[in-house]
Amino acid sequence: MKQLAALCIIVLLAGSAFGGEKPDLKRAFVDGTGEGWRALTENDFTKVNSEKDTWSWKDKVLHCTGRPVSVMRTKKQFTNFEMVCEWMHLKSGGNSGVFVWTTPASIERLTKAGKPGLPSGIEVQVLDLEYGGKKKADWYTSHGDVFPVGTQMKPFPPVAPNGKRSFPSKQLSKGINQWNHYYVRAINGEVRLWVNGEEVSGGTDCKPSSGYLCLESEGSPIQFKNLRIRELP
Repeated sequence: MKQLAALCIIVLLAGSAFGGEKPDLKRAFVDGTGEGWRALTENDFTKVNSEKDTWSWKDKVLHCTGRPVSVMRTKKQFTNFEMVCEWMHLKSGGNSGVFVWTTPASIERLTKAGKPGLPSGIEVQVLDLEYGGKKKADWYTSHGDVFPVGTQMKPFPPVAPNGKRSFPSKQLSKGINQWNHYYVRAINGEVRLWVNGEEVSGGTDCKPSSGYLCLESEGSPIQFKNLRIRELP
């Protein structure tokens, strides 16, 4: 009888463990550690159309002056991957971004021209809460828009009025002088963004779905740190 009672208790405990609510996969703070993850450092990037002093690495923090409007790219192209980074705007109304699957043709164009400009790819926007001042528009948000620039993507809802941007489902970004955390998963033509631990936006049917990873300088000082990446099959 004692053995039978013990067996019943084990069964009940197992049932309670597996019969509970499923974990919310939309809430996941990924810190970029574990098998397969590696840091993205100064040696992983190269200038495209920025000035020599636009980007600088100091004490494991990447500093960007915001001038000129330009990007730097990874030396390597990526297809399926996930990445994390932390960013912080230093000026109210700041603008920046992370470009995923940036096309080699647009990089070549910018490199040859040597002038301010941005490439083609999927942009994961990095926008301060005060961008646009009091005159807020309805075609963007400051909480993690994802959209194609010169490429193709079917945005996840909610969708911007122009039908191109995936608006974030929640407003989770922090203001100036505060670190924000992005986790980006880009696999099989689909991009998903988590802001400060929660999935908020993204899109599918991205074309192309391979290319460079770029960081954007767009008029305002910003800092990045803890840039990490893991390539996926």
